[in-house]
Formats: sequence, structure tokens, C-alpha cells
Amino acid sequence: MTAATLPDIASDTAAAPSPRCLAREVIALPGGGTLEYDYFDAGPATMQRLTDVLFKEHWRDIVVGPCIEGAVFEIRFEKAPKVTFLDGYLTVDLGYWHFHLCTGIHRQAPTPEVARQRQVSKVAFFLQRGQRCGGGRSWGLRLWNGAGGQMTTVFLPNPYLTDEMKVRKTPDWNRLALWHKLREIFLGEPAPADLADHYSREPHESLHH
Repeated sequence: MTAATLPDIASDTAAAPSPRCLAREVIALPGGGTLEYDYFDAGPATMQRLTDVLFKEHWRDIVVGPCIEGAVFEIRFEKAPKVTFLDGYLTVDLGYWHFHLCTGIHRQAPTPEVARQRQVSKVAFFLQRGQRCGGGRSWGLRLWNGAGGQMTTVFLPNPYLTDEMKVRKTPDWNRLALWHKLREIFLGEPAPADLADHYSREPHESLHH
């Protein structure tokens, strides 16, 4: 199943659009399982709001790094990072290491095409099912640049795992609070009033949001 065509990246002066899902994509994974993407606006205003929530407000709760076949970087923060922004680039700095993400208009690129390739062009929530890691499911966000390459993946708290990444005997559905908070902000999807009650009514095999 393929996603609908997504709109062009917004300018750095544009206000963030109303929260909504731009497209949905469901991918069958080799060996079984599925990967579900819900895409939303990737413009600079939206990306600033998203990165503020992730790296300024919820840095304790996330795991971040590229995730591709054969290589997964799972980085956690032990203290609040210094978050700065210059010429389209977000820098998340822990002092002894840091990383950059081009989330806005990059004016000092050698050509407009290079600038377009570097800037985030797609962002999506993902829900991965049917894989052995993460208790069988993973919840998070993924960013791609204008060349189609993955920039980073952000893993959100998983109800099947503890903070120490150990599999729980029973899921703690309250750990999906950040997932639902973000979906409400960026997709306009109301969060359940009681997460434990909401998920207790759904069979694990058909768990969606």
C-alpha cells in the first residue's frame, strides 16, 4: 500500500497548518508483521514544535537514532540536552557528543537542490507490529530528508518494556501517554481519557493506536 502524495515543504515563515494526517501507509515486513505510517506536515513551524516537545520537554522519555536494516542506534539522554537552531539546522548537544538535523530552510547550502535534499521532507508516526524486539511492537516517529534517506527515528515509551528496556510480564498502557499526546498535537486525534481502559478492550493482535 502506498502513501498519497505529500505537499511541498513549507517556507520558514509559514505558520503550522491545522493538525491532520496527510496520508497513511501500511507496509508488509519480510518475515511477517506490518509497519504503519501516519504522515503529517513536515514544514519548519511544525518541526520546531515537534522537536521542542521531544528534545526540550520529553528528552527523558525517548530513544533516538537511525534505524535501518542491519543497524539500529538507540541513544538515550542522561541529562537535558542543549537545543539550538542555526540556518535550518537543529543541534541537540550533550557536550561530549551532539547531532544535527536540518528541520528548516537551509540558506547556506551550495545550491537550492542541495538545500532541498538536506531538509526534512517527510515525517510520520509509526507503529510496527509482529517483530520480536520491543515485546512485539514499537511506537515512534521517523524523519526523511528530501533525497529520501532516513534522518532519524525516535522511539517512544513502549508499554511492553521498562525504562531499562526489559520486557514486561504485563503491558503498562500508561506508557503510551506521550504517543497520544503527540498524535493529538500533530494529527488532531483526541487522546483516550483512560489509557488502561481503552487498550484493555482491544485484542492485542488488532491493537491499532
